[in-house]
Amino acid sequence: MNNRLERELDEFLVGLGFELVTLERGGGRSRPLLRLRVDRAGETGTRSGVTVGDCSLVSREVTAFLDERADAPDGYVLEVSSPGVERPLVRETDYARFAGETIRVHGFGPIWKDERQVEGELVGLSGSDRQLTVSIRLGKDEVEIPLASVAKASLVYRPETDL
Repeated sequence: MNNRLERELDEFLVGLGFELVTLERGGGRSRPLLRLRVDRAGETGTRSGVTVGDCSLVSREVTAFLDERADAPDGYVLEVSSPGVERPLVRETDYARFAGETIRVHGFGPIWKDERQVEGELVGLSGSDRQLTVSIRLGKDEVEIPLASVAKASLVYRPETDL
């Protein structure tokens, strides 16, 4: 299994009205694990709206898709879930989609004032393909972090309270 499978799964899921957020591989040789996190394609807002029924549908369809492939591992375990409330930002389009939301960014090294992690309001993604930067508002400061320095980024869940 390689990046080709990830691209093909992504294309397959788009046909079902979903997008592949992450594909994780695990398990062992005798019982490989494929863990998919999916979201509704083109969905706006922070709540994915992926239901248990959606996960069940995707699981059935992906199982049939994988079973038709000659390179699919025998005896694999497939797990399908929503991206969760702290959805990872993995595509460049995610940075436009979630602009204005609070995000947490972990760097491969220090990314701002010797900190490896920052949390703030996502302004967006800018620059060229060669040097994309993530803009985050941290209080009064707007910080530019090279996308190549980002180890992972995700939304920050803030429970809504009715006081």
